[in-house]
Amino acid sequence: MGRISDNFRRIKDSIPDDVQLVAATKSRSADEIKEVIDAGADVIGENYTHPEAVRKHRELGEYADRVRWELIGHLQKNDINKALPIFDRVQTVESLSKAEHIDKRVERAGKEITPVLIEINSGREEAKYGLAPDKDALEEIVEGMRKLEHLRLDGLMTMGPFTGDPEDARPYFEVARELYEYGKTLVDGKDRMEVLSMGMTNSYRVAIEEGANMIRVGTAIFGERD
Repeated sequence: MGRISDNFRRIKDSIPDDVQLVAATKSRSADEIKEVIDAGADVIGENYTHPEAVRKHRELGEYADRVRWELIGHLQKNDINKALPIFDRVQTVESLSKAEHIDKRVERAGKEITPVLIEINSGREEAKYGLAPDKDALEEIVEGMRKLEHLRLDGLMTMGPFTGDPEDARPYFEVARELYEYGKTLVDGKDRMEVLSMGMTNSYRVAIEEGANMIRVGTAIFGERD
């Protein structure tokens, strides 16, 4: 098998069975994505809807239907109509306003429900999107999303500040996990709090130690980007 396949299987074998490994395919070619799917990847994470995810989805053909697609990058309002037919879940809902905009367009995309995660700005970074890591803010958005007919809340996602030392990310993952546990007390009906998506190539091991049950790994699978 190829390098990508070997990398994917090595990481997959090293993590707990209940942790979902998302192959983060930003800037990767269709052939690279096909290799990781053949290696057993069943979830693909893309950062950009248009033109990248739209083009890849078309180029992959039947391979695109073999996996779930997760939007792990920021969703622009003007890309919602393009995103919904492609992505099985949007991980980056940073506000009630964004949730409302998505909800209005779900039926137009031929769907009844779109699952989403609330993105938490665990480092309170001004340059990043995400909900403030605050219980009151989380309660407000969960309450508001409960009224949206075509969205289902599945959990939380965070990026955390990027640093060279994975240990530096631990406090931010702790914050997200505490909000995740609190979020479980807020959901009912169609909503749930089952997914905690956090950790990337340099930090996924720490993220798992702090409670992540979904990690988003690109470079460790595919190698450095050109």
